[in-house]
Amino acid sequence: HIDAHSMDHSDSILTNNWTNATKFLNEVNSSAVFVNASTRFNDGGQFGLGAEVAVSTQKLHARGPMGLEELTTYKWVCIGDGHIRP
Repeated sequence: HIDAHSMDHSDSILTNNWTNATKFLNEVNSSAVFVNASTRFNDGGQFGLGAEVAVSTQKLHARGPMGLEELTTYKWVCIGDGHIRP
């Protein structure tokens, strides 16, 4: 379902089952995945990166000559306990 409908930006699961949570974290291909926390935490300020202009969901966004750093992508994993962001 997520593969068909997600924009690969952020996805979350609410569960008490750590096996299901681990499967979700390993299989969902979004830039940020959350367990028992709101997807509204997907923000540069919340991740300690400062304010951002936009959040990229592209797999590769560099152009021209590229080194290892430009070929590296990130997946933010956030574990909560029912946390929400008003």
